[in-house]
Amino acid sequence: MVTVDLIDGGRWTSLRLANREWLWEGPGLVTGPRTGMADFVDAGGVDECFPTVRGKPDHGGLWNQPWDGSVAYEDAVLTRSITSGANTVTADYRLAAPPGYRFIWAAHALLDCVTGANVAAPAGTECRIYPEAAPLLPWAWPDDAPWVTAAWPTPLDLTTYGPTDGTAVGAVLVDCPTVSVRDRGAELTMTLSCPGQPVSTALWRNQGGFPAEAPYRSLGVEPMLGRVFDLSEAGPEDAAVVPASGELAWRLTVSARAV
Repeated sequence: MVTVDLIDGGRWTSLRLANREWLWEGPGLVTGPRTGMADFVDAGGVDECFPTVRGKPDHGGLWNQPWDGSVAYEDAVLTRSITSGANTVTADYRLAAPPGYRFIWAAHALLDCVTGANVAAPAGTECRIYPEAAPLLPWAWPDDAPWVTAAWPTPLDLTTYGPTDGTAVGAVLVDCPTVSVRDRGAELTMTLSCPGQPVSTALWRNQGGFPAEAPYRSLGVEPMLGRVFDLSEAGPEDAAVVPASGELAWRLTVSARAV
């Protein structure tokens, strides 16, 4: 079962599957809806990030406006419908926008997991690791590189949500539509489908390294359309593109089971 707050950016506030809550409640930085705020404030749960994750506007332009069945940003209108089953939730999206409109979308899911939770993806998947990880890597960061690439599981172990160590790392599992998370005897699996578009999964592992002034812990596993966090850094094949019809549809399926 999923609960959403249509006033607070359409944010998913609860996801109960396999007899447990999967969504992190957030660090308590804000009470009430974030409508009209200029700077992103982390409230936990699942935010809909569109048309970018990082960059401008930070975390996109949907989190700070209410939803009414659909929500608009620039020349685009996004509609979402959610169906809940016993241990499965399906979210169907439809975007209406001018043909050729390029964007990044992510279900910015922050999970309620304890130290030792495990993130599983297919071995050998290309993983783009972002510059905040530079001090942790066993090689020097290339000058002006927006990311470095390694095969999953990477030399920097991102498979495990570790103890508080003052680090925070972002990465993108490229062309990876399915990722699972195991935590406390249960497994959550997220699968994104959008034929003909780049489908990936973003990771955010914050072990008390962000933000610098008042760090907290959070684990993000974020199904996404695109291959990068920031639309302004997207190469020709790194962003989703609205086809000639002016409409694009995709489906996110989330399921859980005891293990």
